[in-house]
Amino acid sequence: MNTSDHYDVVIIGAGMSGLAAGIRLAHFGKKVCIFERHNAVGGLNSFYSQAGRKFDVGLHALTNFVRPGVKGTPLGKLLRQLRIRHEEFELSEQKRSRVAFGPNGETSLAFTNDFAVFESEVARAFPAQIDGFRQLVATVRTYDDVSLDAQPVSAREVVRRYISDPLLEDMIFCPVMYYGSAQERDMEFGQFVIMFKALFLEGFARPFDGVRVILRVLVDKYRAAGGERRMKCGVKRVIAQNGKATALELDSGDVVTADHVISSIGGPETERLIGNLPAPEQAPSPVGALSFVETITILDRQPAALGWGDDTIVFFNDSARFDYAAATDAVDPRSGVICFPNNFAYADGAELPEGVFRCTCLANYQQWTALPEDDYRAAKAAWFERIQQSARRFLPMVADEALMASTITTDMFTPRTVEKYTGHFGGAIYGSPLKHRQGRTALDNVYLCGTDQGFLGIIGAMLSGISMANYHVLRG
Repeated sequence: MNTSDHYDVVIIGAGMSGLAAGIRLAHFGKKVCIFERHNAVGGLNSFYSQAGRKFDVGLHALTNFVRPGVKGTPLGKLLRQLRIRHEEFELSEQKRSRVAFGPNGETSLAFTNDFAVFESEVARAFPAQIDGFRQLVATVRTYDDVSLDAQPVSAREVVRRYISDPLLEDMIFCPVMYYGSAQERDMEFGQFVIMFKALFLEGFARPFDGVRVILRVLVDKYRAAGGERRMKCGVKRVIAQNGKATALELDSGDVVTADHVISSIGGPETERLIGNLPAPEQAPSPVGALSFVETITILDRQPAALGWGDDTIVFFNDSARFDYAAATDAVDPRSGVICFPNNFAYADGAELPEGVFRCTCLANYQQWTALPEDDYRAAKAAWFERIQQSARRFLPMVADEALMASTITTDMFTPRTVEKYTGHFGGAIYGSPLKHRQGRTALDNVYLCGTDQGFLGIIGAMLSGISMANYHVLRG
């Protein structure tokens, strides 16, 4: 093994949080290198090409959106810390989203980037709950969700102090869980606050060309600041001595050394690189149980031409209670998320060249990964139809024949796909249910950022990278 390079900081993984950490560190003159096993940046929020088309795999919408000039928000902090102008992300706002519950969406709450719309919808549908809802919102607004020392509290318990109707409770939890929770049926209240603010108090937006716009900005900023990046070059193990990382062995067999290591690949995944943990004070992080499938349908027309032009994102559930847990079958189509990337208010009325219809549902990792290849392909085809049929109950009716005639091509990813391309054990999109708010690991100079540090969403992931760079490297 050859030791060829020494860095002030090595970052494992070129996802959103790793890129943000790298930019921040490079701005302050640190010699930093990001090592990424795959050939594309973005991690959980990347894209792939198929038959000349670009498919976003994570981004439904960028949450935490606020318009230029709004002070004291995560997006503003992020842009300032990374020296990015608001317009560089080319963000266009959502039109309207909904939470729809019941066998065919009989109870529906609409929301936009104007929180007053959601508040008025709650008052309309749940008049007896509106005072408690407003008290909950006041608590959310004043809660310090970025504290690195906060003690975990059940979000369900806190919300029930204000909301007594189980239906409204579930309708509030459905979007925040689907867009960020690694915990089944509940979440830590600080995480709930992060997501409630991101979705309802702030809002959704998207670049016209999707996630690659954001990734291009981040990569350009990182390169301009002098950061190094090695693609298709993963880290095989962390070599430690006396409680500190002394070197990293790469997949190639080469070895690099660093004063600090920031890992964006997840808690359990980082612990595997470190090896044996000192007992009993450093318990292993559990692998997350929550993974997803998503169907993607490309249409030869705008969704509006089929009557689907009003909704940007729809969160749906058809059951008496919303059960956010690993599916007992390969897929649980009772609830999910529908996304129409076409239905954002793009500048000058621009339209995406093709229609896109995406449906996401909870899945079972073990069932998907146990299938032989032929059975796996057959299961994808069968579940594709079941997922779409379930989701379409919550949209204006379109005949099967009309949808089929409008469909150019389709694709679908499963927990098996997620694990293959992200390295997340169990295909767990949101990582381990155990979050390490201070980013500490068993080694004094190895830190977590991203999913398992505890900040959620795309903006949250980038702020996690910035926070860990500031907290562990730059302030020292």
